[in-house]
Amino acid sequence: MFTGLIEDLGKVRELVRAATHCRLTIETALPSSEIKLGESIAVNGVCLTVVRAGEGFFAADVSPETLQRSGLAGLRPGSRVNLERALRLSDRLGGHLVSGHIDTVATLAARRQQGNAVYFSFSLDPGYHRYLVEKGSICIDGISLTVNELTPEGFTVTIIPHTLEQTTLQFCQPGDVVNIETDLIGKYVERLLNPDSTTSPREPLSLEYLAKHGFI
Repeated sequence: MFTGLIEDLGKVRELVRAATHCRLTIETALPSSEIKLGESIAVNGVCLTVVRAGEGFFAADVSPETLQRSGLAGLRPGSRVNLERALRLSDRLGGHLVSGHIDTVATLAARRQQGNAVYFSFSLDPGYHRYLVEKGSICIDGISLTVNELTPEGFTVTIIPHTLEQTTLQFCQPGDVVNIETDLIGKYVERLLNPDSTTSPREPLSLEYLAKHGFI
């Protein structure tokens, strides 16, 4: 479990793909003495398990499912990545509860400066719009952010200078793809409302089902 507060801006050293596996090696300023084998680190919001670590780096295996679901497949040597170590029970929850399990990806449609902030507009698969709430939480490339506005195409967020300087959003330009994790609570609520459903997020909840069970 994570909070969406980025601890370090790492850099991809190597992404090795083989027939049966993929291994990602990341350079980081995180204290090497605190990185243990088997622990979880979120890389651009994707929860990965440390399988090797040394001075200034760690490596993690990436499954085919993760490559298919997230934007990690687009990383190259030199790519910058957001890093966060797992939440400890004694930590302050400064962001929101983030599982590190990516739902989908979104595409940056536009960015514009307004005062000291930068507005980012993202386009998102319509099947995931129902998980977005204006002023609710969303995780973009591992960053805990607030949905500023809902749009027909997706949503917008407002980025303050500190967040821009400390994360990969400073490099993000229109057309770039980012990892999206929608609010964890909303997904569980949906599952409770429709426990027998095996539909994907691209298939909206049936109004007939909700009416039948007294939810509307």
